[in-house]
Amino acid sequence: MPLAIRQIEDPVLRETAKPIPLAEITEPWVKKLVADMSAALVVCVDGVALAAPQIGQSWRVFVVGERAFPTDNKDRIWPGDLVFINPTVIRRSRKKVELPEGCLSVRNQYGLIKRHERVSVEAYDLDGRKFVRHASGLLAQVFQHETEHLDGILFTDQARDLHEVEPDKNHA
Repeated sequence: MPLAIRQIEDPVLRETAKPIPLAEITEPWVKKLVADMSAALVVCVDGVALAAPQIGQSWRVFVVGERAFPTDNKDRIWPGDLVFINPTVIRRSRKKVELPEGCLSVRNQYGLIKRHERVSVEAYDLDGRKFVRHASGLLAQVFQHETEHLDGILFTDQARDLHEVEPDKNHA
């Protein structure tokens, strides 16, 4: 059974998550953490990514689910979720865009937030290899949202025009 997504009242969401020691990245406990995160994300039909604190684990890890990418992309070279261990945003575009945003840990709340149009993230994969991933559009927004989770920041801290949306009865 997937772990429950922690909600805004949970203090773990306000903690600065701890980096995973580099020597432990390939350890079974890290693989289990990522598997638990992926399992929790897959059942959230409206979610595209998840940070470890959202399942109560204060570690610097986030996963981006396959649904964040177009299904017709035949050039995809990764199977399943993308895993970011100890991620750091290393480059941000000057240009920002205002976007609608929500969060699995702040259910049914949406607002407008300014995000950098493009970002680059440096992180480690499950094999302990460092990589850099560049993104624009939705993926850039996701990278910024999830790295903020790892610093104890929720989108509601910066969003404007926050409003509640009734949950879709088919997906509740």
